[in-house]
Amino acid sequence: MTFHRIPGWFDHGVRKKVADPDSDASGYTYFGLEKLPADRKKQVVLAHFNRVAPRYDFMNTVLSFGIHYAWKRNAVAMLGLKPGDRVLDVCGGTGDLAVYAAGWIGAQGRAVIYDMNHEMMRAGVMRPQNRKYRDRIFCVLGDAEEMALPDNAFDAAMVGFGIRNLTSIRQGISEMHRVLKPGGRIMCLEFSKPVNPVFRALYDWYSFSVMPAAGRVLAGSDRSYACLSETIRMFATPEELAAMFEQAGFAKVRFTRLTNGIAAIHTGTKS
Repeated sequence: MTFHRIPGWFDHGVRKKVADPDSDASGYTYFGLEKLPADRKKQVVLAHFNRVAPRYDFMNTVLSFGIHYAWKRNAVAMLGLKPGDRVLDVCGGTGDLAVYAAGWIGAQGRAVIYDMNHEMMRAGVMRPQNRKYRDRIFCVLGDAEEMALPDNAFDAAMVGFGIRNLTSIRQGISEMHRVLKPGGRIMCLEFSKPVNPVFRALYDWYSFSVMPAAGRVLAGSDRSYACLSETIRMFATPEELAAMFEQAGFAKVRFTRLTNGIAAIHTGTKS
């Protein structure tokens, strides 16, 4: 079994730098433990997901024991989607959230998957569950921090396990606010820090021993899965992320912890 160093959970200073590289004048940020120039992060993230794309859905299911499906269903349900809604799935990858949304918005609704990674979207397009809704799910290749989409265009926006990989999380949130209609809803599903310290210790061991070993055997890359665990430990707390949504102009921001805090769902409304 492969063992990687357990880095612990990083302090507010590192989390602030990951959320906004411009928080100081260094010009650097992080992707996992790798410190790199902020203007290189997008290329590094793109290469990372190119590597994991072919086995991404399979590995998510194996490593989460399938629980990520329940998290995603619950998260999309919290948006309160209606038939005919226009929904944006930011950093949508293979499209799990878009597929769940498609069931709510009906034949007249539209779900747009927006992602900079062609390989991830291509992997999703090939899945039977995506083809079932090909009349209402559309893919757009682009940068979530500079979306080529009009203002006030969507009834809802959602992002699942993708926002922490942006170069500027604050800019990504600002873009989602821009493209939403007044009164539009936001939902963010993301990993978080488990609440119980005993459970957290077990989670740390699992993240840096079992996950990389499974990644090496099943996907051919242990480092890719150790890196994903590192990004989680450098990501904003639920309280910090809620504050970022409020600062971007969202109202009624709430968050719900899932599975002892392994993940959290944030919701809000564009005022």
